[in-house]
Amino acid sequence: MLGALRDRLYAAVLRFPALLARLGLVDRDKGTEAFDLAVPVMVSGGFRTLLRVTDFFMVSLALGSAAVAGLELGFQYYFIGFGLALGLSSGTISIVSRFVGAGEDAQADLAIKQSLWLALSITIPLTLVTWFEAEAMIGLLTDAPQTIALGGTYLRIVMLSVSFRFWSMIAARALQGAGDTRTPMYVRLLTIPVNIVLNAVLIFGIGVFPALGVAGAAWGTTIANTLAGVIFFVLLTSGRYSVRLRLGGTQWSTDIARELIRVGYPLAGLQLIRTFGRFPFLFVLASLGTGVVAAYAIARRVMLLAMMPAWGYSTASSTLVGQHVGAGDADEADDYAWQTLRIALPTQLLIAGVLVLFARPIALLFATDTPGLTVAFIRVFGLGVIAFSVSRTMRGGLRGAGDTRWPLYGTLLGTLVRLPIAALALPTTLTLTVAGVSFAPGLGLGLGAVYVAMLADLYLRAGVNLFRFWTGKWKAIAARSGVGAGGD
Repeated sequence: MLGALRDRLYAAVLRFPALLARLGLVDRDKGTEAFDLAVPVMVSGGFRTLLRVTDFFMVSLALGSAAVAGLELGFQYYFIGFGLALGLSSGTISIVSRFVGAGEDAQADLAIKQSLWLALSITIPLTLVTWFEAEAMIGLLTDAPQTIALGGTYLRIVMLSVSFRFWSMIAARALQGAGDTRTPMYVRLLTIPVNIVLNAVLIFGIGVFPALGVAGAAWGTTIANTLAGVIFFVLLTSGRYSVRLRLGGTQWSTDIARELIRVGYPLAGLQLIRTFGRFPFLFVLASLGTGVVAAYAIARRVMLLAMMPAWGYSTASSTLVGQHVGAGDADEADDYAWQTLRIALPTQLLIAGVLVLFARPIALLFATDTPGLTVAFIRVFGLGVIAFSVSRTMRGGLRGAGDTRWPLYGTLLGTLVRLPIAALALPTTLTLTVAGVSFAPGLGLGLGAVYVAMLADLYLRAGVNLFRFWTGKWKAIAARSGVGAGGD
């Protein structure tokens, strides 16, 4: 019965690309193929976004704005490991999809093993550093004692699971690169509800469990991340899937590792630029008040529900471009990327419209002192949804071809523009000292400068990625990589 219900629901969902095709917006076959690949990623991403929204909702109810701000600041350091994982796993999906497209399954399997070894070499040192220096790291962003204490507690605990989270992303991207986007979705559909339940139990102290507050949110996430990592390990060592993690045999291939790093390091750099760029941005917000940080954090999590489909379409674009490039058909790869963008934009605009329309009642659900600011941030993020969709989807196409430097350039440009504009929001009385030189960067423009900075960043990144894919120069990059068709 459940299987029949699932099939009927999925058939109903697939009417969306058919409707867009009737309106002349997409090619029906290619749009449906992209949508079919994207939906499982969107579902798992949607659940993960709901988890983060629920985290912030429960913490706001239990402890208020200071705890929400602490959670947001702690997350920024977690995003360092997360950003590196995104970079490396992007290399994984690029290489696996090209090897699968070329029929070289053993090489695809070896790429997964290389990704795992590289992941462990990154995550173990990160875990040790944050365990000993968590409060000092949060203290770089704010001088509010309660926020520092709560953020440090969250960061120290959640980083215990970063190795498992890293591995889960690699395994999911490997399966997606082989065209299997449903298995990662099923794993997330199991572990994310577990995470939500654990968070509720441990934050509020339900039943025999003590009320741990922010620490409870961290422990719930850590346990769920560990569970997901273990499940992915069992699945990929079972030999039942299109790709697998082979524990024996060859342990290292310098050529594959080099290609992983070549493809992954610009995307890792992209994520690190975004992450480290958030630190001074959050410093600006914290200077305007703890309530501003809390409002921004809540609005960002809410609007990720509209931005999240871009992750699915980015994955679909990577897979389709990578497989057709691997099979030696770059022109078909090009068309698939543009068709994916054509279906991505209406998907995200529909969701964003609903969230912006109901911004005020959504903001009032959270127990903070600044619902009006939350509404304003939701609307600003809504204005940036088009840019986010274009940026992510075209970045996915470039990633599938192994052309990952230009998204890095776009992120660097966006960050370099966003931070000076945001700094204009600072009070004129605030003085900073860098390398012994004191200066006052602010003009007292307040939140208006922050809003402009956010949108400028989003649209600059979108413009760079769109332009690079439009030039078609990624085709030569893919041909020179030697992975897939045309390789030795």
